[in-house]
Amino acid sequence: MKDLLRLRTSLTEEIERVLNEQIKMEADASAMYLAMSAWCDRNGFDFSAGYFKKQSDEEREHMLRLFKYVSDMGGRAVSPDVTGTQIEFDSFRGVFEQALQQEIAVTQSFNRIADKCMKTKDYVTFTFLQWFLNEQIEEEYVARRALELFEVIGEEGTGQYEIDKRVPKIKYENTYED
Repeated sequence: MKDLLRLRTSLTEEIERVLNEQIKMEADASAMYLAMSAWCDRNGFDFSAGYFKKQSDEEREHMLRLFKYVSDMGGRAVSPDVTGTQIEFDSFRGVFEQALQQEIAVTQSFNRIADKCMKTKDYVTFTFLQWFLNEQIEEEYVARRALELFEVIGEEGTGQYEIDKRVPKIKYENTYED
C-alpha cells in the first residue's frame, strides 16, 4: 500500500520529510514571534510588539504555503505540534538578537532543502523554494537592521523608546527584481 501511495506524489520521502520539518520550523517561529510580541507588550515596547505580531503572522503564512505545496503535490503534509515556546526574554536587545538568529537558521534550513532538491533532481520543489529564499533576504536584512539600532542609538536614557519607535519603520528595498 505504501508504494501505491508514493505513486500519488512526485515528492521523494526525503523531500517530503524535510518540507514537513520546515513546516514545523515555521510554526515554531510563528509561536516564538508571538511570544516576543507579548513580551514587548508587557514591557512597554508597543511598536516592537506590533512588529513581532506581524512577523508571527508572516511565519504562519509561510507554514501554510509549505503545507499547501506538500498537499498539492500529493504528499502528506503534517500539522505540527508547537510546544515549549519561550515566553520570557532577558532583555529588549536579547529579543532582537534571538530574532536574527532565528532568521539565519531559517535561511540555512531553506538552503539545505534547496541543496537536497538539486541532488535529487526535484526541480519543481527547487523552483517553489525560490520564493522563500528570496523572502529570507528581506527577513535577515530587517532583523539585522533592527539589532543595529541598539548600536547606533544606544539603550541609555530614551534610547530604548527611540529604538522601539524605529523598528516598524525598517523597510527592505528589493533591488534584485526587475
